[in-house]
Amino acid sequence: MRNIRWGIIGCGDVTELKSGPAFSKVEGSKLQIVMRRDLLKVQDYANRHNVPEWTINADALINNNDVDAIYVATPPGSHAEYAIKAMKAGKPVYVEKPMGATYEQCLEMIKVSEETRVPLFVAYYRRSLPGFLKVKELIDNGEIGKPLYVNIRLTRPALDSEVQGGDSFWRLDKEKAGGGIFYDLASHQFDYLDYLFGHIVEATGLTANRGGYYAVEDTVSASFRFENGVLGNGLWSFVTNDHVDEDRMEIVGSEGKIIFSGFKHHPIMMYKNGEEFEFPYLNPENIQYNLIKQVVEQLQGKGNCVSTGVSAARTNKVMEMIVGR
Repeated sequence: MRNIRWGIIGCGDVTELKSGPAFSKVEGSKLQIVMRRDLLKVQDYANRHNVPEWTINADALINNNDVDAIYVATPPGSHAEYAIKAMKAGKPVYVEKPMGATYEQCLEMIKVSEETRVPLFVAYYRRSLPGFLKVKELIDNGEIGKPLYVNIRLTRPALDSEVQGGDSFWRLDKEKAGGGIFYDLASHQFDYLDYLFGHIVEATGLTANRGGYYAVEDTVSASFRFENGVLGNGLWSFVTNDHVDEDRMEIVGSEGKIIFSGFKHHPIMMYKNGEEFEFPYLNPENIQYNLIKQVVEQLQGKGNCVSTGVSAARTNKVMEMIVGR
């Protein structure tokens, strides 16, 4: 079995528990080197996670002979730069979500992947989590009949970091993140719905900045249609008061409905024929473990990963259609 040695570019918060440790837990995989521009922080990360090598230079990591594949976990605005360099160096890439700050950047990455024939994966890990797979199983088995429409509501108060950081907070910098919190969170929801129902072929939306804490949108409403005819609508607001905190995805079919959360991992509820059914939501300790395992197995020639650059780019396109960029 080929052992895949990984390098991480940008070992920030997402790599502490969600992803980083999984690279050494998956069979046939090892985290070999990490990169961050802050010397003390990258040394600390390497020491705490027992990573053999570290560097403050991304190019040095990309060209390191001890590295077989690269995980890009920087803000989205720099995903294309690092992913393209890695693929041109012949190294497969696993990129954080959203895939890029713009749809154009996503297309650039796909073009290089196709030209170099180097695989490109994106960290839309809901495609591999048991709870979300259960929802897919219920729909595919016809438990709620023919799917008709989707409702999404994701609302919460502004976080202290968003209020205090304002435009200086990278998730609220359009150049670095693509947009506001909508880009960061709704991207997961749209990618998962793409997994359930296929491409979104039409999308329109309205955006507003109601809180005034930063320049980008904080409230978004949208309507969309999938290639299979399923309709959808959604509302996202990240400046509500403490009593308006909602994380709800609802899929309504001709014979019932399924309600589940996109982020809080509440039990999945199904309603049909006057009955209520509950399914537990179970996650691995490192929430990206299942998807990273798929990536490793594809690189080893043992399987296929369900989240690729081609599928992930569609979500960036949909978000741009909604926000009007």
